[in-house]
Amino acid sequence: MANTYTQIYIQIVFAVKGRQHLIPKENREELHKFISGIVSNRGQKLFSIFAMPDHVHILVSLSPSISISDLVRDIKAGSSKFINDKNWINGKFNWQEGYGAFSYSKSSVDAVVKYILNQEEHHKNKSFKEEYLDFLNKFEIEYDSKYLFDWIE
Repeated sequence: MANTYTQIYIQIVFAVKGRQHLIPKENREELHKFISGIVSNRGQKLFSIFAMPDHVHILVSLSPSISISDLVRDIKAGSSKFINDKNWINGKFNWQEGYGAFSYSKSSVDAVVKYILNQEEHHKNKSFKEEYLDFLNKFEIEYDSKYLFDWIE
């Protein structure tokens, strides 16, 4: 019987509800470890993660055992509960609905990892909105702006 072999690299991007800056720098590493555990427990391989105060970038190697939407759902639900259980903010923490998922070739993985790990420096020159719209345009994704994230200007 034949096996299934795949190599699928996906960068996942999602934002804090209302694009509020609710992920404190001092909690970033703990959040990274928690999300890494979710990815690993779902049988996927995490290459890179970086949480900005208002959004997260993750690069995973995705196997066919799970859909992107199921993995993102699990990451967002689990990490929301984690943040709320830790009482990192006053009130209830939620991720915004939706996400971006962008595919890459193996030859691009190192560059994407560096890009994700360099988010703080990158966002000194470009807002999250500009970055996200650049992704949609670069990957030629048709979108309706009324269904994009809520942007804080």
